[in-house]
Amino acid sequence: MSKRIVIGSRKSRLAVIQTEKVIDYIKKNYPEIETEMVTLETTGDRRLDITLEKIGGKGLFVKELDRALLDKTIDLSVHSLKDMPMEESEEIPIVAFSEREDVRDVLVLPEGVREWTGEGVIGCSSFRRRIQGQKLFPGAKFKSVRGNVLTRLEKLNAGEYDALILAAAGLKRLGLEGRIYRYFSTDEILPAAGQGILAVQGRRGEDYSFLEGFGSRETACIAKSERAFVRYLDGGCTSPVAAYGEVWGGRLVLKGLYYIEETQSFVIGGMTGKLSEAEETGIALAKEMRKKYDP
Repeated sequence: MSKRIVIGSRKSRLAVIQTEKVIDYIKKNYPEIETEMVTLETTGDRRLDITLEKIGGKGLFVKELDRALLDKTIDLSVHSLKDMPMEESEEIPIVAFSEREDVRDVLVLPEGVREWTGEGVIGCSSFRRRIQGQKLFPGAKFKSVRGNVLTRLEKLNAGEYDALILAAAGLKRLGLEGRIYRYFSTDEILPAAGQGILAVQGRRGEDYSFLEGFGSRETACIAKSERAFVRYLDGGCTSPVAAYGEVWGGRLVLKGLYYIEETQSFVIGGMTGKLSEAEETGIALAKEMRKKYDP
C-alpha cells in the first residue's frame, strides 16, 4: 500500500470540508498513510453566468478532477454523489461511498427574515426542485441560482431571491444549520439520487482497501439503486428525475420520480427489492414507470 495519498477536491469550502472527512478517516484508521489535499477549480465552478443545462450538466464539476486522476496528479477525488454524472467511468470508478447524512431539501430565507408568505422569488439550481417546489408554493416564481452554497447565500442576502431551496447536508457540513427555515420531507420533495452521500473516486486496478470501512454496504446499495434508476431514464444532468432509497427490514425500498414531458407533470412510483439486487431494482422501477406513463 502506498504510504502517501494525494486527494483532489473542488476549491469551495464545502468541498474541502467533505474531502477532510475522507482524510480524517484515513488518518484515524491508517495513521501510517500520509495524506495531502490538492484543490482544483472546475469549469462548473467558473461558469456561473449560465445554467448547467446549457453548458453540459453536472459533469462540469468533475472533469478537471477526473483528468488529474487519469494523469496520476492525484490518487483519489471526493465529490457529493449527487453532483456526479450517472455514467460511471471504468478507468476511474467510484471506490467508496460515505454514510448518508441528512437527505432532505430545505428552505432558507435571507438573514434576519423570520417569516415567509410562500410568494416571491425562490432560487433553486435544479429542474427537479423547481417542479416539486411549484406544487408546494404555487404563488412563487422560480429562478435559477448558480454557485457554491456560500455564494448562493450571498445572493440571497443581497436581495436577488426571497428564498432558496438547498440540500440540508451541505448546510450542516458548513455549520449553517441555523439558516434553515423549513425542512421538506421526502414526500414533499424527493431528493436527487445520491443526495447526502459522498463518493470517493479512484483509478481502476489500484488498492483502495483502506477505504473499506468508510461507509456501509447498505448505503452503497442504496446509492447504486438510485443511480441506476436515474441512469436508465437518462436523467443524469438536466432531467428532473429523482430517486430515494431506504432499507427496511433488510429490504431495499426505492421511490422514483418520473417526469412526463407531454403533460409537463410528474409522478412518484415505488418498488421493493433485495439489497443484493440494488441496481436491478432501480432499473426495474424505471422500466415500470416508463412503460406505465409514456404516451
